[in-house]
Amino acid sequence: MRRDVALANRILERCGLSTVFGHATNGAVLSGEGVPNSELWIHARAYAARPDLGGVVHAHPPACICLTQIGQPHRIVHNQGGPFLDRVAEYERIGLIRSRELGDALARALGSGIAVMMRGHGITTGCADVRTATVAACFLEESAELQLQMLAAVGGDAARVRVFTREEAERVGDQLTMPIVERAWEYYATIASAPS
Repeated sequence: MRRDVALANRILERCGLSTVFGHATNGAVLSGEGVPNSELWIHARAYAARPDLGGVVHAHPPACICLTQIGQPHRIVHNQGGPFLDRVAEYERIGLIRSRELGDALARALGSGIAVMMRGHGITTGCADVRTATVAACFLEESAELQLQMLAAVGGDAARVRVFTREEAERVGDQLTMPIVERAWEYYATIASAPS
């Protein structure tokens, strides 16, 4: 389990979702010396609000941040976006989550969903385990990147982007099931383990 958490953090960095400040956890409290991340409240309050969570990822992926800053909600534009249908919330408050109260507010925004996009800040994903939460973060950023490319291709006119219908998105809503997560995890782990 510790190996998965360490690898998840390398995946976030190697796949461009975060530099020095991204973090993945599995909810386990470990002993040791040192100062916890200043945004530990993201994780602590998500786990407190959602006993079903076994993995929480907080990252700062550029495409997701761009969408929040241009006022575009996440839209389903490719297969790996399917699981996010009605499961990506928006958190409008600007700034770091450095208190219990702000952690609670973010956990409320996440609700029973998979992800919350934090305006000008990043994303937080919460899933049954750290592997799924990490893959969800990667898929969400991939989806946001595609959406931005599509917006650019149509001159910024969001009405011209062909988003999936509800029925189409539901058809590919299984993209975070275990067989797909395991395959994606192996792929991202290979990227993260390769020499720089």
